[in-house]
Formats: sequence, structure tokens, C-alpha cells
Amino acid sequence: MPSTNAAIKRCVATIKEARPNFTPCLGLILGSGLGAVAQQIDQPTIIDYRELDGFYVSSLEGHSKQMHLGLLHGVPVVCLEGRTHLYEGGHAIDSLKIMIRTLKMLGCNMLLTTNAVGSLRTEYGPGNLMVIEDHINFTFQNPLMGPNDHEFGDKFVSLDNAYDRDLRTKLLALARKLDIPLFSGVYVATLGPTFESHAEIRAFKMLGGDAVGMSTVPETILARHCDLKVASICAITNLGAGLGTEILSHAGTLRGAKLAMNHVIRLIFAFVEELGESRYC
Repeated sequence: MPSTNAAIKRCVATIKEARPNFTPCLGLILGSGLGAVAQQIDQPTIIDYRELDGFYVSSLEGHSKQMHLGLLHGVPVVCLEGRTHLYEGGHAIDSLKIMIRTLKMLGCNMLLTTNAVGSLRTEYGPGNLMVIEDHINFTFQNPLMGPNDHEFGDKFVSLDNAYDRDLRTKLLALARKLDIPLFSGVYVATLGPTFESHAEIRAFKMLGGDAVGMSTVPETILARHCDLKVASICAITNLGAGLGTEILSHAGTLRGAKLAMNHVIRLIFAFVEELGESRYC
């Protein structure tokens, strides 16, 4: 824990040196194939993850490794283009702690994440979006295991309203207004890196899952621990194993993400614009 906190302080110092007098209120984390969102940030300052102590540099295709600081519709944001997954092992949990807690220390009060998922509902195929209303953690890991860091939050964290109701309502209303296909559902998090088996998909459907992916939940737990409000938009890239004819692959995930790209960008823009107009952020 001391080394993690020291890394966070070094990250914050590096960021403030690169972008003095900048206080973001919204953190963004982008998923597979969704890096184009970061390209829309005005007056950007871009920092390579290799300059940020403890930020894990993934080799996964479709994930860049950069932090972008700047304005989105006039709202100060910090965008993480590329994330750490638990299946990468090693220091993944420490890296996730450093990433999320650095956002908190920079001044963020809200986190909006995006991700690529497989749909468990055949009526919602590639190109559709889902806003997470709740999750089932089938990674069987929790980033808060071990000694608690009271600087950021209490040991026991409630996940009631983990995905903020007001933010979800706002996203659903904006999607209706923009004619963007967005539904609300339950995200099932698996450890990966393998895609799920046919039997697992059937089980997840029976348990009430609507989409399945390999990220997001650890980030949400850490964000709620340090009192960041969370919303998450899923880009549906494929149907779950056995629900369609496609053999699942990461290349297919990237192709599916492209189908949803325009919807994700438009929805994020509208969401951030409304945050600015309402002075919520």
C-alpha cells in the first residue's frame, strides 16, 4: 500500500507538471476499439502511460496507452485511452488502484467508462449499446482485498447504486432523444482472457445477466470506494457464445466495436454537453 500511494503521488505530480492549473471533474475510460473518443478532446495534453508510475502498459490490440487531458464541450476531463485487465496478472490490481485513485486525486468526482461486451440477449446484437444498471462479479476477485487505505475510503463499501441512477436516467433520456439504441441491463464480469463457454453463457442468462465482458467491475468498485459517481456504457460487439454463428475472437470484438463507435461518441458528447450546461460538473 505505501508503494501504491507513492506511485499515485508521483503520477499526480507528473500530470500537474504537464498540465498546470488543470482540474478535471470527469474521468473517462475507453474500451476496445473506442479510442476515437479521445481524439475529440479540445486543447489536449497527452501523456504516455510509460511516464506514469504504475500505469500498466498493455500490449492488447485496440488499446492505446495514453492519458488525454483537455476540454470536451467545455468540460474539463481526463481520458484514459487503454485500461488494465485483471487477466493481465502481475501488478494488475495495483495498476487499477493507481489509475482510479489518480483520477480522484486530480479532482474528478465522476467516472464514465466504456467497454466492449458480448450480448446475452439475441434481440440486441452488434451496434447496440447498453448502460449498466448493476453487475455480477464472476472474476471472483476484488481490488479492495487486503489492508484498507483509509485515505480513500472505508473498508466496507456499499454497491447499492454503484452505477448512479441519476446518471443512468440521463443517458437513457439522451439516447431516446438522439435515436440511439440503448437499453439498461446487468453486466456479468469474467476474468478472461478466454471467451465464455456455451454453458457459461446459458448460466449467465439464467442468473439475470444481459451482457458479458472482462473489465469495468474492478474499476467501479475502486471508484465507489473513493466516492466517485459511476456510469458505464457498453458497446455490444457480438452475441455471446452459442447465441450466434460467429466464432468469437478479439478481431471480431474490434470489428463489432466499429459498428457502435458513432453511437458511443454521440452519446458521450451529448452527456458531457448536458453536464456542462447543468453545471453538474
